[in-house]
Amino acid sequence: MGYGCIFSRVTLIGMISISEDGDGNLTGVYLPNSNLPEMDVSESEVIAEAFGQMDEYLSGKRKEFDLPLDYGVTGFRRSVLEEIERIPYGETRTYKDIAVAVGSPRAYMAVGAACGANPLPIIIPCHRVLPAGGGIGNYAGGEALKRRLLEHEKSML
Repeated sequence: MGYGCIFSRVTLIGMISISEDGDGNLTGVYLPNSNLPEMDVSESEVIAEAFGQMDEYLSGKRKEFDLPLDYGVTGFRRSVLEEIERIPYGETRTYKDIAVAVGSPRAYMAVGAACGANPLPIIIPCHRVLPAGGGIGNYAGGEALKRRLLEHEKSML
């Protein structure tokens, strides 16, 4: 088992930091104004690849990420994150849609909690999950960033 590291870069949406576990798996994407974990600052190969794919996504050249991920969770939360990964680029689902898809139709609040704890936002596109009653919902990077990501995807279709 290796030692993890983190690296930061300025992107089209501001400063993003990405971490990995030392074994080549991404463990975190930290959006602008996030608190960062204490880790060695180093840009590994997988972090460099992640930034390359992030730049392609933000410039409209990439619709899906192809990276090794460490979700950091198991059970229900992992199934929610895996279901969110299946939401097509430019589309949205509701928290209830995700709850139904993972076999727990009443667990839409737990789906919201899983989204809030998503360690890999943008790569696992929880910005594509919205409240059933309308509105934008919460997002780790703030509502304005969530709207911006959704508008970006729709404009690239």
